[in-house]
Amino acid sequence: MENLFSIQEVARMTGLSAHTLRYYEKIGLLSSPLRKGGKRRYTEGEIRLLKFMKMLKQTGMSLEDIQEFLKDGCLLENIDSTAIQLKKIQTRADILNKHLLLLEKQKQAIETVMNVTKEKLETYETMIGDLKDEK
Repeated sequence: MENLFSIQEVARMTGLSAHTLRYYEKIGLLSSPLRKGGKRRYTEGEIRLLKFMKMLKQTGMSLEDIQEFLKDGCLLENIDSTAIQLKKIQTRADILNKHLLLLEKQKQAIETVMNVTKEKLETYETMIGDLKDEK
């Protein structure tokens, strides 16, 4: 039998708050977990999914895109026609390609800021050295 985890355990394991987990459930981003004694119980598969969702969110993917990405569940578990499978996979690939472009732009912006910062730092270090030499 698969291990089940409480909402507090899942919050610790994923770094998502219990409030966020309930919110994701409320908006349909996460399906309602199994309940035992009225308490939410999460599976290891749900925890893996939550970690993946957190990673996408941390990289700036919108909740709407995450929801679109996940709406068909695990593609490996669904038995669909080839045409339907292809459409679902293409939708996910499109979402990831769009997100990757955004990440590339962010990376370029960060690299620009880092280069300017390094130049400023070199200037200040030169100035510090020059001032120390004047003593």
